[in-house]
Amino acid sequence: MIRKIFRISILAAAIIIPLASVNAQTVTGSIGNGTFTPGKAVRAVVVLSLPGGLHANSHNPGGEYAVPTSVRATASGVRIGSVSYPRGHDRKFEFSENPINVYEGRTTFGFNITVPATYRGKSLKVNVTVKYQACTNEVCYPPKSKQITLTARNQ
Repeated sequence: MIRKIFRISILAAAIIIPLASVNAQTVTGSIGNGTFTPGKAVRAVVVLSLPGGLHANSHNPGGEYAVPTSVRATASGVRIGSVSYPRGHDRKFEFSENPINVYEGRTTFGFNITVPATYRGKSLKVNVTVKYQACTNEVCYPPKSKQITLTARNQ
């Protein structure tokens, strides 16, 4: 009986621990220093943080079936510039003949927000969706989308 419980515990740990690290990914971000000035552009950043042992395919992974990381930002009354994607780095995996370009650890994406001079709002809200696929060296998990709202106040 004790052996059976031990085996079940080991099996459960083998399933739960990898799933816990998959759910440990975070997406955070900010707009400038938390403020904006109408009539000027302000830089926003979004950070995807992956725990050790995981990577995400870059924006241009190069693998036929690799799901690219994408960042999409939307807001009312302002213009959102194109997202700057970091290069990532090439890694060779057993499951692929060719290297795949990936992000590991903390990856920062940036974009400009142009606030018109006529903007009268006291605050600015930008909705951001980060779509990515987290993988270990052996397996890729289903793609995920994480949404956050970045805010800043009018100076």
